[in-house]
Formats: sequence, structure tokens, C-alpha cells
Amino acid sequence: MHVGIPREIKDHEYRVGMLPAGVKALVAHGHRVSVETGAGAGVGATDEAYAAAGAKIGDAPAVWGAELVVKVKEPQAVERARLRPGQILFTYLHLAPDRAQTDELLASGATAVAYETVTAADGSLPLLTPMSEIAGRLAPQAGAHWLEKAQGGRGVLLGGVPGVAPAGVLVLGGGVAGTHAATIALGMGAQVTVMDRAAPVLRRLDAQFGGRVHTRFATPDAIADALPQADLVIGAVLVAGAATPKLVTREMLALLPPGAVLVDIAIDQGGCFETSRATTHSAPTFVEQGIVHYGVANMPGAVARTSTLALTAVTRPFVERLADRGLDALREDPHLRAGLNVHAGRLTCAPVGVAQQRESVTADQALG
Repeated sequence: MHVGIPREIKDHEYRVGMLPAGVKALVAHGHRVSVETGAGAGVGATDEAYAAAGAKIGDAPAVWGAELVVKVKEPQAVERARLRPGQILFTYLHLAPDRAQTDELLASGATAVAYETVTAADGSLPLLTPMSEIAGRLAPQAGAHWLEKAQGGRGVLLGGVPGVAPAGVLVLGGGVAGTHAATIALGMGAQVTVMDRAAPVLRRLDAQFGGRVHTRFATPDAIADALPQADLVIGAVLVAGAATPKLVTREMLALLPPGAVLVDIAIDQGGCFETSRATTHSAPTFVEQGIVHYGVANMPGAVARTSTLALTAVTRPFVERLADRGLDALREDPHLRAGLNVHAGRLTCAPVGVAQQRESVTADQALG
């Protein structure tokens, strides 16, 4: 199979879908690999390294002419225009809040497999987990920066100093991203509260942090009660493939102290805060009702080398399977099949159908 690795074009996105070692493995399997010029430059993977691994270095049209395209972020409009029937796209998609992308993927006739809905035997999301870990760890770091007065924040040091209380950090969601956010916030000396709807999650967090992190059941009243003490709120809720529930409404912003910061890790799926909107690394924040909002939709791209190493380690076996078996890989592997979001003009992810109020079919029905 011909496999293409394009250069990412989303704002300040430096990750790459495959490293030279992965290319070498594909070539050893008898596949042809095209890598776009400069695709790995942001992580230190040179064109020469890809060529030495057996890839052909080319321009975007040559790479997008491949049968299987492997990338990191959702295809941008110019990239979606290059998709064609029978082609397989393997990347993050986050379709639920993105009707325009869904429309164009459906119209392309291509097969789109989303990293974020591929499952493991235990029900976890193995291709989403490493980026959730990284985004979670970045969130307190970003929040601490935007809390600085010169950045528009309250002028609060996350860890405080002797005699001055630390910042209050509220984490909404105790899953992978929320747990990692709490870990870093606690390490920076903040007073951390994590809210979740599930009692087992709260028990796990209490045991994991030895009681140093406060835990509360996530209800609207409890969230409203906690907001006045929060300098930083981190939205880390995930419903796989679906639009994220809005846990902090526009009216609730008035409960926060002026200059507080919201960091929305879930922005790819629509965000946890009613006032959230996707931002970029070039323009990462905006202020709404005196509250700083950070909603960069590709947070892990800021630490591209770490992110690429973590991501490609988990995607590589699936890439090899798709290259070796094509659509049969989806038919044979129920966990990879769970990643199928669009196939031949049909939507195959039910949560996206619910979010966008459009018809969907099962992956089995679409694949025949």
C-alpha cells in the first residue's frame, strides 16, 4: 500500500504522524511511503532521516495521493479537498462539534478513522490517552502563566508563598486528563479540588493522592459552590466521540473572582464551558465577562517532540495493520473498527450523529 505522511498545517502544529522508525517498518512490510518535505522538522526528524528509512520525499499533492494518509490533527479545509473515494485517513478528527468537517468528509467518499474513538479491550481509548496525559500536564502550566497580571489574570502565584495562600485550582473531570492536571497543579503547590460524577473515580483519586487533593461529586450546585474559591478552573471532561457537556454556564462566570482563568482541555469536543471557543497557539486566550479563557485546540503541539514520541508509539501498530490489511483490518479488529467515523459517504459514529442531529449507521453496516 502507498502510505502518505503530510506536514501538519494547523496553527503552530509541529507534530508528525510517523517517525523514520515507523517508515522503516512499513517499508520492510513492502509498502511505499511518501513523506512531505519538512513534515518532521518540528520534532527533529529530517527529510534525510526519512529518506534513509526508505521514504520518498515529496510535495503535498504527492503525499495526499496515497491510499492511506496518516497524520495528527483533523484535516484542514484545503486538505479535505484532496480526499477521494477509497482513500483511508487515520488521524484525530473530533467531529462532534465540527459539522463543516463532517460534511466534507462525507462528501469526499473517503474512509476516516479517528484516533480518539479507537478502543482497547478494557474499554479505554489507547490513542487518545497519551495526548490527554500531555494536555492535562500542560493545563496547570498554561493556567499559571495566564494568571499573571501582565497576561490579564488575577496576579496570583499558583503555589503561593509562606504566609500567602496558594491558588485554588478546580479540575472538572477525574479521568486521564483531569488526574494529570491535578498531579501537576498539586506539584506546583496549589490547593486542588477535583470533581467527578463517579464515586469509584473519586475514591481512586483520594487513594492516589493520599487525601492531598479534595474530591467532590460533580453536580451543578457543587460546581457553583466551588467557583468563588477557584483562581483556575480546568475543564477535563470527556464523553468518547460525543459533544462535551457544558458544566459552567455563562451565568456562572459571575461566581468566579475577576481575572480567574479557565483552561478547556475538552475544547476539541466542544468544550466544558458555555463561553468556550477554540483558540490557537498564536492567539491562545480571550476575555469574557472578566474571565480569561484558554481553549487551544492542539495543546500537545506545544511540546511536539514529547507528543510525537508518545503518539507514534501507540498508533504505529494500527498503522501497520491498516497498511497490511486495508479495510479488512477494520472488519477483523473490533477495537480499530470503533475508530471508524466516516466510510464511503456514511457517518459511522453514533455520538457524532446525536451531536449533529444527523443519521448514522454502524461500522458493520457501512463496511458490509
